[in-house]
Amino acid sequence: MKGSSTPLKYLREMFSMAPAHNDHHVGIRCGIGVAVPLLTLLAFGRIDLAIYASFGAFTGIYGRNEPHRQRFGHQLRAGVLMLAVILAGALSSRLGLDAWGIVLGTTVVAGLGTLATGFWRLRPAGSLFHIFAYAAISSVPNQPPVWQAMAVAAATVSFAILLGLSAMLWPRYRTDWVRPVHPRFSAAQRRAVWHDAALYAVAAAAAGSVASALGIGHNYWAMVAATVPLAGATLRNRIHRGLQRLLGTFGGLLVTAAILLAALAPWQLVLVIAVLQFGAEMFIARQYALAQVVITPLALISTELAHPSDPAILIQDRAVETVIGAVVGMALVLLVHWHTTRLQARQALVNKSIRA
Repeated sequence: MKGSSTPLKYLREMFSMAPAHNDHHVGIRCGIGVAVPLLTLLAFGRIDLAIYASFGAFTGIYGRNEPHRQRFGHQLRAGVLMLAVILAGALSSRLGLDAWGIVLGTTVVAGLGTLATGFWRLRPAGSLFHIFAYAAISSVPNQPPVWQAMAVAAATVSFAILLGLSAMLWPRYRTDWVRPVHPRFSAAQRRAVWHDAALYAVAAAAAGSVASALGIGHNYWAMVAATVPLAGATLRNRIHRGLQRLLGTFGGLLVTAAILLAALAPWQLVLVIAVLQFGAEMFIARQYALAQVVITPLALISTELAHPSDPAILIQDRAVETVIGAVVGMALVLLVHWHTTRLQARQALVNKSIRA
């Protein structure tokens, strides 16, 4: 009985739903934060700049439920970092990088992005969004002038920050404008940040290399998926996230197929993106697999809006690369756990011999 109950307990943990915490507030802000810039670009006939607005809007996901002063600082740092990554991607695209060049550049971004989020105390931690932004932008050919791309990205980042402060207009939701006090990093905490940066870089490099060697398009999806398990606090949490990424992605691909096959007009796709962004923020902190069901079409449609491609190939590539990335990420997590366990066992033996 005990052995048979363990798998059921494991499944219940993996598919449990965490309690809500004003997620609809975040969802509304983020939905508006991506819809308004995209509709504006559509009105001006510049949907070719959509990818820059989409990634600039990521600024809104930071500082979810923090007080306004803390959220402002949080989103300001996140916005500056995202603009730097977008600029790096835009400049890299002009170098005509091949798949291996993109893997190399993305590996650097993975490491540096994780260092920045760690030492700037950004949440979500890690460089998943920066990997996605850099690799997606750097792989797009025939881009508009850099100044136009950065102007759109900066305007979108600024709009997201203003939305983060918008609740201050209502006394009911207003929080005190008090600067947060953060304790200094300990030596152990600094080492942990550098360790995480190394893991993100290795995961991105390994998954991107496998995808590139197999000749699969959009190798950055494998790199993004590989970093997902790294965000967990424990080994079980990390494996859960890897499996949830797989299951949620395949569910999301069905949703993506339905949306793309409907052949919606660009303005309709923008509204769909806004709804999906709202759904992503509603579930990302509560149930990762369910969140992936809406994040998958959100990511695909957002990047394809300005540069349409064959839906069948798009969905196939996403499915294969997600498997590659998730397997690489979970394998890396298991390898690190095995190595850590060995070191701890060895240290225990040393301590035992000293006491003897």
